[in-house]
Amino acid sequence: MNGARERNVRLAHDGDIPALRRLIDVSVRGLSRGFYTAEQIDAALQHVFGVDTQLIADGTYYVVEDGRDIAAAGGWSRRRTLFGGDQMKTVEDPMLDPPAEPARIRAFYVHPAYARQGLGRLLFRTCAAAARAAGFHDLTLVATLPGEPLYAALGFRVVERLVVDLPNGIELPGARMTRALGDEDARF
Repeated sequence: MNGARERNVRLAHDGDIPALRRLIDVSVRGLSRGFYTAEQIDAALQHVFGVDTQLIADGTYYVVEDGRDIAAAGGWSRRRTLFGGDQMKTVEDPMLDPPAEPARIRAFYVHPAYARQGLGRLLFRTCAAAARAAGFHDLTLVATLPGEPLYAALGFRVVERLVVDLPNGIELPGARMTRALGDEDARF
C-alpha cells in the first residue's frame, strides 16, 4: 500500500463506503491494540465505529488517497452528533448554530501502514478550514484513547473523561476535547 506517494485529499462519496468500512476495521484493529482489549475493539466496531453516511451527504467527510488507495479518512460536522457511525443513529441529527456551538471533528481513521505520516494533521487542517469558513469559532470531539495524543498535539484539551457503555457490560473509555479555531485554521 505504501508504494505510491501522490496524496490527494478529496470529499468522500457514496462509492467510497465499502473501502471506508474496510479502512475503519483495519484502522481500529491495528491502532487500538494496547489501548483497548480485543473485546472492546470488537464491540466498538459493531456498535460505535462505522461510516456515518450523513457526513458524506453533507459534504464534510474527506479521504486521503495515496495513489488509488484510501490511506485515511476524517471529517467535521455542523450537526449535533459527537461520534459514531450509522449503527448508532436513532433520531434525526439537528444542525448546530455556528456562532454559539462548536463544530464536531468526526470519524478520523488512518490505515496502520500510514500511521504517523501526517495524514491526521492533513485531515484536521482541511476540516478546520472548512468549519471556520462555515462560521464556526470552536471545535469539539470525542477522542478514543489512541487518538487522544494526536488531538492534544493539534491543540485540543480534555474537558471530560467519559465511558461509552456497550452491550454485555463492555465499556469504552474516551475523552471529550475542545479547541478554539484561530486565524491560522482558516488557511489551507
